[in-house]
Amino acid sequence: MSQTVTALGVEQVTLDPATQAGVEDLIAKIEPLLQARRFHNLVDLLSLLSDSVDLADDAMIQKLVKALDEAVGGAWTLGNAARYAAAQTSAAPPPSVIGLVKAARDEDVRRGLHFAVTFLAVLGRQLRDDDAS
Repeated sequence: MSQTVTALGVEQVTLDPATQAGVEDLIAKIEPLLQARRFHNLVDLLSLLSDSVDLADDAMIQKLVKALDEAVGGAWTLGNAARYAAAQTSAAPPPSVIGLVKAARDEDVRRGLHFAVTFLAVLGRQLRDDDAS
């Protein structure tokens, strides 16, 4: 059984009762979004998504895939190193200061310390530049 309604400038739309109830529920849900003009944000977001799809070419996709691959690889490496270090240090007592100096004889330890110090220097420089702005 169908019902004829007049809405939104459409002279006659024939809907069955279940569809009519669904449309009424949908309108009730989006009514606050329309009144607060928040529905416009959703339309703008869909427009942005559509434009992004139109602008995406093969080179852009390749760059995004490479960036994602590097981010996942970096996160995996960092997580792996943290798990390994946690396993190594959990059973052993903390080293003394002299033990730390002795550990610095290892080339891998020095490489890691150099990375950490360089990372912290770059981070500090960025913080200083942000404070100056």
